[in-house]
Amino acid sequence: MVRTACSLCVMHCILTLGVSASDNQANFKSTCLSFNPASYVPNATLNRLEYITAGTTLTFADNDPSCNRPSQAVNVDLCRIALSVPTSQQSSFNYELWLPETWNGRTLATGNGGIDGCIKYEDIAYGAANGFSSMYYKPLNTRSSMPFGTGRPAFNSDTFGTNNGHNGTSGATFYENDDVVIDFSWRALHTSVKIGKKLTSLIYHKTLGKSYYIGCSLGGRQGIGNAERFPEDFDGIVAGAPAVDFNSLYSWRASFFPITGDTESPDFISPNTWKTTIHNEVIKQCDSIDGVEDGIIEDPILCHVDTARLLCGYNNSTSTDCLSAAQVGIVKAIFDDYLWPNGTLLYPRVNPGGELLAADGLYSGKPYGPSVDWFKYAILEEPSWDPTTYTRDDALLAVQKNPADIDTWPSSLGAFQGRGGKLLSYHGQQDQQISSLNSVRFWKRLAEEVDYDLDKMDAFYRLFRIPGMNHCAGGPGAWTVGQGGSTPAYNIPFDKDHNVLAAIVDWVEKGVAPDEIVGTKFVGDSVDAGISYQHRHCRYPYRSTYSGSGDPLDIDSWHCVNFGGY
Repeated sequence: MVRTACSLCVMHCILTLGVSASDNQANFKSTCLSFNPASYVPNATLNRLEYITAGTTLTFADNDPSCNRPSQAVNVDLCRIALSVPTSQQSSFNYELWLPETWNGRTLATGNGGIDGCIKYEDIAYGAANGFSSMYYKPLNTRSSMPFGTGRPAFNSDTFGTNNGHNGTSGATFYENDDVVIDFSWRALHTSVKIGKKLTSLIYHKTLGKSYYIGCSLGGRQGIGNAERFPEDFDGIVAGAPAVDFNSLYSWRASFFPITGDTESPDFISPNTWKTTIHNEVIKQCDSIDGVEDGIIEDPILCHVDTARLLCGYNNSTSTDCLSAAQVGIVKAIFDDYLWPNGTLLYPRVNPGGELLAADGLYSGKPYGPSVDWFKYAILEEPSWDPTTYTRDDALLAVQKNPADIDTWPSSLGAFQGRGGKLLSYHGQQDQQISSLNSVRFWKRLAEEVDYDLDKMDAFYRLFRIPGMNHCAGGPGAWTVGQGGSTPAYNIPFDKDHNVLAAIVDWVEKGVAPDEIVGTKFVGDSVDAGISYQHRHCRYPYRSTYSGSGDPLDIDSWHCVNFGGY
């Protein structure tokens, strides 16, 4: 049975949540156009200063084509500021600040993805539409004539904003430029936070309220890394599918190509075989563990695929819908935990079910581009490196080198917790890019510091696992939880029960911590087609558990049960 019934449902960038900036549109427009932001940011260059009316579609002719963001609709009246900000003599970033006319006093920063320097205009617009003044930085690999010493702006102020210090999705600008890697790792985001807070307070002439961050994947890592390094920057952080233990993650991704071989290898497994033969066996073994056959694996922790069942001749089967012994070995190697030679964990196993999209990505018989670039330009510094030669020796070098301290694998966030900071994380259980088991591993790592005291963990960190969600968004599950600027996110209530951004605000400002998040699935992921169903997503170590009776599509047939997953 597929979940199709309906139930009721009512940048890296930096954003500031808004309320009542001005009662008069003309006054705000005049304030915007007369503002001189570059005068407050040492050595910055003003690229754009414009007043944008609601309903405008902005086009970005100068945006790197690899970012695939040529335009963005704007839903509210706002002031748009774009700056170029040098961080050293050989690096800088482009910065976008969108300030809505109606502003609520809060600030919000958003993150990037992969190893890119792409402005997530959709997230900026999403924040502005919900009252946030939005900021984003896009790093450039350019040389500045201004000596910056440490590369940080020479002022002390409350501010927001940053991107990664380079354009597009390639990592080539990391090569022999440590400053670009530093921007990518942490400096661009932190610097933009400082700039954003400063400019926001100046243009609105008001005291800033609480400061927030939202990002997924690399963006999730950035948020957690910032909490560790600069615990005073944000009061609340939403970190989706965080790419923590960054170097090991990229090693894990690099490991798949030597396992699968290229498309001409004699034992290569085609994408179609992954999506049919293998996926069908995964679902056969694991779908009904939760008591409901719906094509969704509720909790991958419980799913351990017996790959031997894929072998031709298993149980005297004569079916051709099976694999050779060599192919079974490939699948087993992919589905197993990735271990160091001494048997300790390098990175957790893949999410079963994720093969549907990984078949065209990590298992496609092609080197995974971001991992290749990371090793070529940041780790090995050998542009001619052959990804077929990857071994665990390269993984060890990545851990040892840890460029710009990017790893982001803290055992404690004590300083962030100590000042009252709140961290909300979510992770799709069908994520094809980052294993959701790594988020559980990270939760346990932090829990160890507080002796696995659930009350202490709940006080500052809550992890929500989203069954049937792909990487950051999409998938067969109820994946819409307000995690960014996708169309479905605009069409769920902006409240703590349905929206992770609203939930972090209530947690920080009202002390109301989210115990559950209701996810929404639209029919065919089309808002116009209506809601298919909603599902109750639980904070770890609680598991969404079917009652054993009632309609599985009814949200009240599921409850959060603590399974003691310490």
